[in-house]
Amino acid sequence: MNILMIGDVVARPGRLAVLDRIRDIREQFEIDFAVMNAENVAGGFSITEPLAEQLFAAGIDVMTSGNHIYDKREVIPYINRQPRLIRPANYPANSPGKGMWTGTVRNVDVAVINVIGRVFMPPSNDPFETAAALVEGLPKTTRVRIIDMHAEATSEKSAMGWFLAGKVSGVVGTHTHIQTADERILEGGTAFITDLGMTGRFRSNRNE
Repeated sequence: MNILMIGDVVARPGRLAVLDRIRDIREQFEIDFAVMNAENVAGGFSITEPLAEQLFAAGIDVMTSGNHIYDKREVIPYINRQPRLIRPANYPANSPGKGMWTGTVRNVDVAVINVIGRVFMPPSNDPFETAAALVEGLPKTTRVRIIDMHAEATSEKSAMGWFLAGKVSGVVGTHTHIQTADERILEGGTAFITDLGMTGRFRSNRNE
């Protein structure tokens, strides 16, 4: 299965880039499943229903998020009813939305899990304990298992990669917006990169 992972999509420039290129990329690389981090889509903070639905319609299959997911209050009712937009699974259990999506893609069972780090980040439950419990609870038939580790510290993302090596298909880091050049295959065949980087404006911090 060919999987496309897109790091933090930031504001209007990032959205337009995805909307402009996603269909061509899917066709060119025969992408079966596309996942993007959506916590910065709406002006750099959170996402709204119209923007999410536009991106889903364009070719994104599942969206992960992070510490900015609830910055726009209007996302709360939407994330409660849209299973393809997920929030960090190690947030309190009563938080709006879910931390994992499961489904079937080309007759293959797939799971996407979102966790958030604790180093230099707001308080949350243990991401390692949460990820382990969710992964262990998956049926053996779930062959594709993807983890978005939304974290500040390189060391924490790397630790998650080694922690889940051989147990999941891939661990990708998001949040810092700087793509790293350390993509590799860990023991057991788990793909890893410390940070996917961002899709957004190159020479400005403006988030309109």
